[in-house]
Amino acid sequence: MRNLHLFKVGTWIFLIFGLATIIFMGSFGNPVAAQQSDTVTPLPTATVTVAAGMPYITVTYIEPINVRTGPSSFDYPVVGTLPVGGIAAAIGRSPAGEWIEIEFPASPRGTAWVYAANVTVSPPNALLPVVEIPPTPAPFATNTLNPTFVAAFVIVPTTTRLPTFTPPPPLAIPTYQNDVPVSSGRAGTAWLMAGLGLIGIIGIVITSFRRR
Repeated sequence: MRNLHLFKVGTWIFLIFGLATIIFMGSFGNPVAAQQSDTVTPLPTATVTVAAGMPYITVTYIEPINVRTGPSSFDYPVVGTLPVGGIAAAIGRSPAGEWIEIEFPASPRGTAWVYAANVTVSPPNALLPVVEIPPTPAPFATNTLNPTFVAAFVIVPTTTRLPTFTPPPPLAIPTYQNDVPVSSGRAGTAWLMAGLGLIGIIGIVITSFRRR
């Protein structure tokens, strides 16, 4: 009986936990799905009516195109988009004809620019006038570094003076003097040779007398 009672208690706890889980998931939903449901507000699109006989452009690119405040992809921000097949009244063109100015009420000036390669101008023989290019927006403020902080990391090389070259003293070549005159040296040698010759002669004479 005790085991049966524990089994019933465990069953009720399991059912209560499962019911609480279902209620929690139904109330808060999947957090991943909730994150994916947050969408960014899309840029405005052109919803203008082209007057009869007025030139207009039609987006022929394979996806929506950007609409900018000026004829440049780098100097002017995007103020909206035009969908594929969207139309807008054409006002003019840039001096090189690469950009076309259109009516775009969502722009602060009421006009904007699109890249000419992404659209088709109708009628085909329409001559769009060259219009004045709007000034570029002010550049964003750039952060400046503290000069004192920068100076702390500037390494100034120290100049090291090279040693002065001192030429060595001139090489002294010793000179030797002959104390004995050449003439006296030769005379002494002659006398020595004569003495030796005389001794030899004397030796020969003595040897001869001994043989007798």
